[in-house]
Amino acid sequence: QVQLVESGGGSVQLGGSLTLSCAASGFFFKRYYMVWIRDTPDKGLEWVSGITSTGAETYYTDSVKGRFTISRDNARNVLYLQMNNLQSDDTGVYYCSKDNPPYSTRGQGTQVTVSS
Repeated sequence: QVQLVESGGGSVQLGGSLTLSCAASGFFFKRYYMVWIRDTPDKGLEWVSGITSTGAETYYTDSVKGRFTISRDNARNVLYLQMNNLQSDDTGVYYCSKDNPPYSTRGQGTQVTVSS
């Protein structure tokens, strides 16, 4: 049974940082391309970042390039998202997924709230 558990969210001030984690189980994590997506009040469900199975290649939506870093630990089956210089538009619920859109398989999410 596939299980994804996101954690690390919280409330931060504008310009702050957070690191999100996604603990994966129930599938061969190291073989999958993984993504972070977020559900925001303005844009709804939005793809944020992706990483290849080995971690060799990473991809970002334009609005987070230079601020967010995706990484993974295949030995521990954990996906990460380091978020720096957080902006109000980054507020939302963040999920990890191994799926293509509509990202049906995802965890309960972790809330990120950025305030000024």
